[in-house]
Amino acid sequence: MNHKLICALAALALPLPAAAQELSAAEVAAIDKSVTETLGSTGVPSAEIAVVRGGKIVMNRAWGKASDTIAMATPDLPYQIASNSKQFLGVLLLMLENDRKLSLNDKVAKWLPGVSGADRITIRQLLSHTSGLQDFWPQDYSFAAMEQPVKPQDIIDRWGKKPLDYEPGTRYQYSNTGYVVAGLIAEKAGKKPLWQQFEQRLFKPLGINPLPLDETNGPKFPQGYHRNALGPVRAATPAAKGWLWAAGELSMTAADLAKWNIARMERKLLPAADWAEQETPVLLQDGTTAGYGLGIYNVLAGGRRKLDHGGESVGFLSQNTLWPDSKTAVVVLTNADFSGATGTLTDKIAAIVLPKSAQASVDEAARTDDVRGVLTSITAGKLDPAALTVNLQYYFNNETIGDYHDTLVKLGPPTAVEALRTPRLRGGFVNRNFRVKWGETAMRLITYAEPGEHGRWEQFILMPE
Repeated sequence: MNHKLICALAALALPLPAAAQELSAAEVAAIDKSVTETLGSTGVPSAEIAVVRGGKIVMNRAWGKASDTIAMATPDLPYQIASNSKQFLGVLLLMLENDRKLSLNDKVAKWLPGVSGADRITIRQLLSHTSGLQDFWPQDYSFAAMEQPVKPQDIIDRWGKKPLDYEPGTRYQYSNTGYVVAGLIAEKAGKKPLWQQFEQRLFKPLGINPLPLDETNGPKFPQGYHRNALGPVRAATPAAKGWLWAAGELSMTAADLAKWNIARMERKLLPAADWAEQETPVLLQDGTTAGYGLGIYNVLAGGRRKLDHGGESVGFLSQNTLWPDSKTAVVVLTNADFSGATGTLTDKIAAIVLPKSAQASVDEAARTDDVRGVLTSITAGKLDPAALTVNLQYYFNNETIGDYHDTLVKLGPPTAVEALRTPRLRGGFVNRNFRVKWGETAMRLITYAEPGEHGRWEQFILMPE
């Protein structure tokens, strides 16, 4: 079965569109509080945020200072989204494949024979960061060479002709260099400059208005900021022109990126099977995956399928996250290249706007104090039957109690009891798992208990880690 057919079948399993649900006043207030507190605690000057729910934009706001000359950020200002641009190039290359102007399985040698390993690297491997080409910008700061303008070919000549870091397809290793190569291939195949193809095939059909990143380093646009440790927040000096190009050349508003997310949810612009192909994690030769498709991550988190990507340029960080099965997305753009504010805000806003999970609806405390109490009782040989269900009283026969007692007497009182995950329901009981430590010794504790603050224990089993 070929890759396109697999993705087509996956596309048929997509859920029906969810109804848009406006944010309540309480939800808006909770988001405002989260953003205000996060900016205050981190020193990040501003954030521009868009929220999609039910496939519609339900929030589009900005907070804080956009620059030293723009006192208040507004939601119409384009922020640099950097590597969030990669998914746009992935879609363009899928379009060119549909036009039969290239194949993602083409070897790079067909288009750029001077690249290292060009006879072994495919376009698909460029997009999935499995090519082996060395990344030209792994640092979280701009290095000396970035003070001078650069052209795509200059990057290829310096980094794209080095020996491969590994054989193509054997490892995942993020590589901006691979995307520069892919961008040049898109230009050759499409016979037009990359930006012109973006505008004609992606931006105009969606009614969005991105700008080239290098054109947004000026007084009319948000200023990027640095911070060294807990020092003062300082204006960052942007890199010279050309460094991000196909690896991250877009600046846009949060609303523009939200519209792109909606296009993905609704499978606009290109066939649903192609969107699915972009989102499908690419397998390495050993059958493992890093969860990365063709310009976007696809992982399972909190029981939900999540598509996401981050972006970093000098002075800017962005995070774009979609939960496609819930028709929900959160876009967070900031003008700071320090702190984890983009991830923190994404998580906080997601907790507010996502549908509440039935799996996470068990409102039960961890009961770590009760665990300590049971362990103390067993150590003392005075296990209280009133704290146990009839089934657990049966389990704790003389042999079991003797083994537990002999074990725990040697270890002494536990030094730590740590809940390993949120409680969950099963069989009418609440399941909780713990790690219990006695100095360097640790054991796993698997429990079930009746619901309630001090429900009787149905299971209390210690086992080696």
